[in-house]
Amino acid sequence: MRVITANGIEVAVMDQASKRIRLFGSLMGGREVQAEEIWSWSPEAASGFERLSTAWGLPTDAKIRYGRTNRLEMAVTDSLGLAAIVPYPEGGSLRWGLNAGGNPHSAELLPDGNIAVAASTGGWVRLYASSQGPDCSDYAEYRLPGAHGVQWDPLHQLLWALGDDELIALKVEGTEASPRLRDTQRIALPSDGGHDLQPVYGDKDRLWVSTRTKVYQFVKSSRIFDEHYAFNERISRAHVKSIGNDLSGRIVFAAADGVLRPETGYLNNDWCTDRVECGHRKDALVIPESALYKARVWNPDYQ
Repeated sequence: MRVITANGIEVAVMDQASKRIRLFGSLMGGREVQAEEIWSWSPEAASGFERLSTAWGLPTDAKIRYGRTNRLEMAVTDSLGLAAIVPYPEGGSLRWGLNAGGNPHSAELLPDGNIAVAASTGGWVRLYASSQGPDCSDYAEYRLPGAHGVQWDPLHQLLWALGDDELIALKVEGTEASPRLRDTQRIALPSDGGHDLQPVYGDKDRLWVSTRTKVYQFVKSSRIFDEHYAFNERISRAHVKSIGNDLSGRIVFAAADGVLRPETGYLNNDWCTDRVECGHRKDALVIPESALYKARVWNPDYQ
């Protein structure tokens, strides 16, 4: 992850008002910081997306990862159906993409070039054989009610998946062209409505897990959900849509504020915010006239 200044980190947001993925370099230094936008992306600007234009409009997630050729790629999802892989930072072409349907909420690019997608309304996690070409629609599916998050674990060679009531560890089997998914662990959540799943950077034994009402750190080795991590009193609350940290321990999260934002094209859109909050201090990155669904510490590492 590239650090902007000694006090700042790069934070990407999924803005449902502008319908873009926006990257900000934030100093995180004052009570409320309006940071400089340093990059943005939407599929309208990318060749190959013409047939997928109706699948974009409510971006839900974006992550950067090193692809098979050791070049950065971005995995992106949208509630209207889009799941895609785009070269980063160029963004001007489509490496792979389709309208997956089912309200995709998160995606993860695996080291073999395939992409895992979690769809909440569809109630599934799919591993698409995206390594086989830009239009390949073959996939393995694991049924998971309320699927919201996927995260690759290179240490244990597992795909973690988060649903309404369970955290699942999935083993990827088969071949790149014909993958299969098999659950090896099923852990009940301590509260319902699983939402975000991210690595705790700096501790390979932990994952961030947000639910409808709380934020936990899941300890893989003991299979417990820790509520007593640093700064938990500022972070653990209802409706946290995203949570993450950088290697120095700085924490950023986005929590829905309940404000209706009809400018997104949806009169009942109350699931966004206009700020990215800091867990390690009482700061906020405020983005005026935005409708932020998630915020991501912009780090290509899996853990």
